[in-house]
Amino acid sequence: MICGVDEAGRGPLAGPVVAAAVILDPSRPITGLADSKKLSAARRERLAKEIREKALAWAVAEASVEEIDTVNILQATLLAMQRAVAGLPMLPSEVLIDGNRCPDLALPMRAIIGGDATVAEISAASILAKTTRDAGMLILHASYPQYGFDRHKGYGTAIHLAALCAHGATPHHRRSFAPVRDVLK
Repeated sequence: MICGVDEAGRGPLAGPVVAAAVILDPSRPITGLADSKKLSAARRERLAKEIREKALAWAVAEASVEEIDTVNILQATLLAMQRAVAGLPMLPSEVLIDGNRCPDLALPMRAIIGGDATVAEISAASILAKTTRDAGMLILHASYPQYGFDRHKGYGTAIHLAALCAHGATPHHRRSFAPVRDVLK
């Protein structure tokens, strides 16, 4: 009953930060789990489907742009992680979190730096968080195609920064992040 927790979207200039919590089923192993950043988008999608089908439990949660701008990205990330664990339909015996900080949980937990590459449960959470966030950014792209969210998923690429300068910020941009704040001045 070990739960892995990871997030996606700490660095982008737009969109929520998304966290996932996953309890894998030892009797139904999933081959190919790895840090989501090391997998192709197609491979992540296939694995996300398999994780949802085979895991004992999983949950995905987010912290909004407004929350990020209010409490800062670290606190918003920890909040999304809390929400993901709270969303599980069963209580884990231990929670393993990718990184060096743990959210406030009333459960035994450990932070593991690089856990998304070394702990299967965290890898699975990494994949669910990334695929969920990417899907949300594609929906955002449909409303704001001029920003190219389908390509950079909200990260501060040259294309995104140029679009920010040309069109200003959307309601989905993180105003507490310097590149967005600078455009708004």
